[in-house]
Amino acid sequence: MFSIVDLFAGPGGLGEGFESQGAFNIGISIECDPYAQRTLLLRSFFRQFVRDDVPDEYYNYLRGEISTDDLFAKYKDQAEAAKRVATLARLGDTAEAEIDTMIESALGRPDTSDSWVLIGGPPCQAYSLVGRSRRSREIREDFEKDTRHHLYREYLRILAKHQPAVFVMENVKGILSARLGGNRIFSQICDDLSGAGYSLFGLAGEPAKTGDFSDGGEWNSSAFLIRAEEHGIPQKRHRVFILGVRNDFVNSKWTHETFALPKSELHTVGEAIGGLPRLWSAISSPDESRRKWLKARERGLKAGRADWAPLLNVPENDRGGIYIPGESKEVYADEWYLDDRIGGVLNHQTRTHIPADISRYAYASEFARQNEFSPSIYDFPKRLLPDHLNVQNLDNKVPFADRFRVQLRDLPATTVTSHISKDGHYYIHYDPEQARSLTVREAARLQTFPDNYFFEGPRTQQYHQVGNAVPPLIARHIANIVYEKILS
Repeated sequence: MFSIVDLFAGPGGLGEGFESQGAFNIGISIECDPYAQRTLLLRSFFRQFVRDDVPDEYYNYLRGEISTDDLFAKYKDQAEAAKRVATLARLGDTAEAEIDTMIESALGRPDTSDSWVLIGGPPCQAYSLVGRSRRSREIREDFEKDTRHHLYREYLRILAKHQPAVFVMENVKGILSARLGGNRIFSQICDDLSGAGYSLFGLAGEPAKTGDFSDGGEWNSSAFLIRAEEHGIPQKRHRVFILGVRNDFVNSKWTHETFALPKSELHTVGEAIGGLPRLWSAISSPDESRRKWLKARERGLKAGRADWAPLLNVPENDRGGIYIPGESKEVYADEWYLDDRIGGVLNHQTRTHIPADISRYAYASEFARQNEFSPSIYDFPKRLLPDHLNVQNLDNKVPFADRFRVQLRDLPATTVTSHISKDGHYYIHYDPEQARSLTVREAARLQTFPDNYFFEGPRTQQYHQVGNAVPPLIARHIANIVYEKILS
């Protein structure tokens, strides 16, 4: 088994993919968010057992029948092992010597550089394309001063000091075009990583440099950009992955195609979430009656055409919950997602919505069903438009005209991001009968988290964790390549 050190781990998507591959074992996951760390802790506890021998008490906890304390008291050794793995620490704030001691302790012996892999990526908000467009309108100096630009140097320091055989670094697409002080951030990061003694490879099947393995040439951005939908993920998530191999491990026979991720057929939103229990959303008002919700849904459909408002069915599961009992239904990758021992579905509870948004969601999802594309603000009837000055006058150009975005049933989803924690406007369910935004479990399905992966904390924090994660199935594909092409 090869050990993993997971930095900036979030809820553990990258680590989950590597561990599930079978040849890797997570030695330590370092994360600064306490809710994400609790999610990591529970998942690490789960991994202390062989899959078929996970105790019933774990599933009792998922269903809310016992507490964490009860679960961990019953299995003290496994709980202590999990606590050694899922570490709460903030890189850049926690003393470097303390971080180094954690890593050395997790790896188990002084000289392990040939038997472990460093994974993870620094927080990516500072590099996001949307963030930079907003900053260009506000105060660009804040972007220049943002300390998150430099968190990759914490990754770089650990890489240079501990010298793993392989590393995998992930970040947002925006990093490819971002500049700091007039210089391309991505080029500087690649120069620094290669300067630590590593050869860099992309996973897209293109040369990493215009001169490939030579010292000359520019870094080829497209070599590092992975489009998740091309690799079996039901989501159009485009992210940067840098694969680094320590120079003494590099095989001269490798080409830029050696590490290309295998292509796969497209998988859709409907394939991923269509089998989950159907829910209705509550209304964020003192009167949360179903009658009021039905009227709001009907109002949205009637605003389209009269024949859009037949007597629709009412979803059978109310708002859902942290746990909904029932039988798990098919999903496009049953063996990956499903676990019959859950006895239902986890983290599947709807948000509350104002009546006007329920009307808009019903209209938008039925429009999308009829037209096979999501409506822009220009496609909405005037009576459903938000009461914003920049929207009411559609003669002017409206910013964020796609502010109400339906996730189309027969296509991969748009990118699930941490913004899903703020509102559901970009993540409207395709079913007009439900007239709501996606739940945490639906977002997790689109991110390819298994159904027995439980997200801790308040629902807003659960959304945040899911949106920031690496899809585990992409990580598993990468783990296969690392093992089969480099380490085996």
